[in-house]
Amino acid sequence: MGKYAPLGDFLRSQHTQEVPVTFAEIERITGVKLPPRAQHHRAWWSNNPSNNVMTKVWLAAGYETAQVDMSARRLVFRRVGKTDSGAAAPPAVAKKGERHPLFGALKDVTLIPPGVDLTEPADPDWGKVYDD
Repeated sequence: MGKYAPLGDFLRSQHTQEVPVTFAEIERITGVKLPPRAQHHRAWWSNNPSNNVMTKVWLAAGYETAQVDMSARRLVFRRVGKTDSGAAAPPAVAKKGERHPLFGALKDVTLIPPGVDLTEPADPDWGKVYDD
């Protein structure tokens, strides 16, 4: 059991779409102090599953972070999707060795008009800067 597992248990026990918490409440729930990066860097609270161990816990519990207020030291966990166990599901991510589910989503979207040379410089005079 990881040190942030109690946060996952707490979130799974919630019955609302949004769970507002303070940093102090998270520390009380987990029984450990948040790392300095969590205290001072907004990016620590992103929903990127490769961000940190605690991110994986709240995503696995079916929540994502929202409305992170660093100065007030609080945030809102927002429920997303459903898992097989009835809890909310984390966003789709690629498994190791697989392509991301959105890979190819924009395929065939770009149309290049006839007569456009993609190898032509956008600014024909760009080289003149270095000739002087």
